[in-house]
Amino acid sequence: MEKFIIKRKDEMETKTFRIPMSLIEQLEKLARENNVSVNGLIIQCIRFALDHLE
Repeated sequence: MEKFIIKRKDEMETKTFRIPMSLIEQLEKLARENNVSVNGLIIQCIRFALDHLE
């Protein structure tokens, strides 16, 4: 029998970053206000920044 494997759209990897507490507090507040995870919000912020580099 073939196994059922759930795949993610994008592969993920865990990394550790040091982020200033003031920025974390802003991100947590923004995520809470928009009903998204902090992780999802950070991914969106990084994607936006990379897409708009000059």
